Amino acid sequence: MPAPNLLFIFTDEQRADTMAAYGNGVIQTPNLNRLAAESVVFDRAYVTQPVCTPSRSTLMTGLWPHTTGLTENNIPLDESIPCLPEMISRGRYVTGYNGKWHLGDEVFAQHGFDEWISIEDMYRVWFREGRDRNARSSYHRFLIESGFRPAKGDAFGRAESAGFPEAFSKPAFQAREACRFLRENKDRPFILCVNFLEPHMPFTGPRNDQHDPASVTLPGNFNDPPTSANHPKYRVFQQRYYAAGFEKRPLKTEADWRRLIANYWGLCSLVDTYTGKILEELDNCGLRDNTIVVYTSDHGDMMGSHRLLAKCVQYEEAIRVPLMIRLPGQRAGRRVGGAISHIDVAPTLLDLMGQPIPDHLQGHSRRDAVEADAPAFCNEDVIVEWNGTNSGISGDKIHEVNLPDPMPDWLAACGSRGQIERAIADPIRTILTPDGWKYNHSAMGCHELYNLNSDPLETKNLARDPQYAPLMKDLRERIRRWQERTGDATRL
Repeated sequence: MPAPNLLFIFTDEQRADTMAAYGNGVIQTPNLNRLAAESVVFDRAYVTQPVCTPSRSTLMTGLWPHTTGLTENNIPLDESIPCLPEMISRGRYVTGYNGKWHLGDEVFAQHGFDEWISIEDMYRVWFREGRDRNARSSYHRFLIESGFRPAKGDAFGRAESAGFPEAFSKPAFQAREACRFLRENKDRPFILCVNFLEPHMPFTGPRNDQHDPASVTLPGNFNDPPTSANHPKYRVFQQRYYAAGFEKRPLKTEADWRRLIANYWGLCSLVDTYTGKILEELDNCGLRDNTIVVYTSDHGDMMGSHRLLAKCVQYEEAIRVPLMIRLPGQRAGRRVGGAISHIDVAPTLLDLMGQPIPDHLQGHSRRDAVEADAPAFCNEDVIVEWNGTNSGISGDKIHEVNLPDPMPDWLAACGSRGQIERAIADPIRTILTPDGWKYNHSAMGCHELYNLNSDPLETKNLARDPQYAPLMKDLRERIRRWQERTGDATRL
């Protein structure tokens, strides 16, 4: 049997409940619904850290963020750490990367990828020494060739390109390039990774009017904003968006949030359309029966849950994402219960492709669950990291909290500068157990404990209830043992 191909599609900032397979029957995602009906759908898939660079490093390398050193955004992945294409038999596969990378040197081919289609130009300031900071993305060149010119400066901003007609959107461009790759390489084994920026902020695009805001049901925990019972940085985040809104859009009323959520759903529908075009091309090329298809996201988005926006928190909406794997020739869908971590994605894919799994990978293959004839259940603890800053409050400096000076009134109301800096930089380790417990262990002692069986919306923090002290002690010990196994030296 020929070596299977891999089509690995992942989005940016797509929470799990953005398609019918995960309980949303209103949002319009017909292609993802069809893919789910033909795939193994993991009920509870979790990222390793709910922010872009750390999570992406895991998907590409099979290592924890604390192992790669990519514990915050904009840290480049070391050239010595292999990514998926570098773990396979060289020369056997042609490999392509298409989309946002966010692991350093954004527009330059690297880490074993033969073809490189880039879409982002905002990361040039973080290019490594020796890289040409005047280099532009593939998408930039496409726009220039199509007659567009940047409104300001020498590159197209995200909000600017989001306002272009749909035919010139990033997903449309990426789908055309992905379909070309499939046609050109249909006669040889390939690995193609496609990463859509959407539905990541700026939460606007050509489908803003596809969903009526009146059809949006606000999250069940919308009226449960962070309080003193929660981690203090959550209060900072909530107050920031209440006071300042987002991109000049207010976020004070239910109508404000419904409008933003409708935009977000529109971006999910946009991704759905162009995912469908790629899958259609896969079929047209006769590749369906010999291609593994994966769909997931690097993290979720709060999008009104607990009146929060974006990520960088340990709530379910930020750390839980879709994960679907369609095997070659698979026609009938199946579900896998329990929790699974993105740390297991790389070894699982290598195993499914018949490749050896390198000893240094820190997850393990879930091939048995993917190929099982009956419903399967993942029966192990899952850990999610948080390693500080990258909050949208503290600026873009790596390993540094950089609060505005003077602090605006809304921020000063959340505490002293020292208190806020400590809260934002606080490392957290979250453990999710097979029997439904979730415990966030905070280095500064702001712990949270939730029973997801009875409180899936995380509205009641049980960490201060004395009756749960023995359980929390056990969960802390399980986190400590995980730290030992994985070389996590973070002091908690």
